[in-house]
Amino acid sequence: MTSRNSPSPNTPVPADATSPAFRSGAVARMARMPVATLRVWEQRYRAVHPATAPSGHRLYSPADLQRVMLLRQLTEQGHAIGSIAGLDFAQLQEIARIPATQTDGGPHTPVRTARAPTWVVVGTALATRLQRAAVLRHLAYPVPRLAVFDSLAEATAAASVNAAELLLWQAPVLRPGKLAELQQAGQAWRTRHAAVLYRFAQASTIKTLADTGSSMLREPADDDMLGAWLGSIDRGLQSAPPDADPRLPADPASAAAPRRFDDAMLTAIAGLSSTLACECPRHIAELLMQLTSFEAYSASCIHRDAPDANLHAYLQQVAGTARSLFESALDRVAQHDGLTLR
Repeated sequence: MTSRNSPSPNTPVPADATSPAFRSGAVARMARMPVATLRVWEQRYRAVHPATAPSGHRLYSPADLQRVMLLRQLTEQGHAIGSIAGLDFAQLQEIARIPATQTDGGPHTPVRTARAPTWVVVGTALATRLQRAAVLRHLAYPVPRLAVFDSLAEATAAASVNAAELLLWQAPVLRPGKLAELQQAGQAWRTRHAAVLYRFAQASTIKTLADTGSSMLREPADDDMLGAWLGSIDRGLQSAPPDADPRLPADPASAAAPRRFDDAMLTAIAGLSSTLACECPRHIAELLMQLTSFEAYSASCIHRDAPDANLHAYLQQVAGTARSLFESALDRVAQHDGLTLR
């Protein structure tokens, strides 16, 4: 679904494009990226220079929005933001026109045509370190596509319909109570692996996390050491196919995430179609009610034998995972249409 207010990144900028119009949240939604990533691009890489309102809010002009969208397009193709942030709009457009069969490092160095994997990064300081050359040179791809968040809860709430390869969490203090949030974020993004960078933790907490199969490292000051650790994880993920369907939780017995919308809320959303130009919220709400009912039915279905019980447990898991994905989709559609669901 394309926003009516979202310009194409290659559309000529209108004459009045220097007039500030958009706040950072709106720009991030239209560019389909986290606000935290936009903040890093602006503050560290000076990729865009919005105006500042008397209230202190940053205001982006249509030209700023167009630039952000083009930068987003190029980073999705595998370009590192640090290498393109200083280029002007014409230069960025020229890069976007270069065919993927051309070279990026010399006459005999082909550009990788495979799409770079998505990493969910919880910790803006860590996301900044991941852009450094000493880290990037160890990775299987020139730079992964980063979805950056300030907290595990924020990452879970913003889960994409597309699965991510790795969940990377920077936890200065690793507390036992946060491990459930880590698992929930991984399930929401359907990541293949979780890696935790910590500074302080109890031995029992480290053991509990290790038992889940997550990778852990006490945060090093050396970027080269950080890169080597991430590189080993990255190469392992690239070389080994997933053992299970990446759309499902790894543990067949694991429970799906709790419901975000009850029946009363879904019924109310389904009744909004007459006031909205787009009927997607109604359709998604109806699908969610059906999935929720089937999830409950599978859980309560009478089992004839053990194989039959396993089958219904699997069906319950599939329904719960699908429900969680459509709940994330409903959140996204609601943001697009300006609906408040809480």
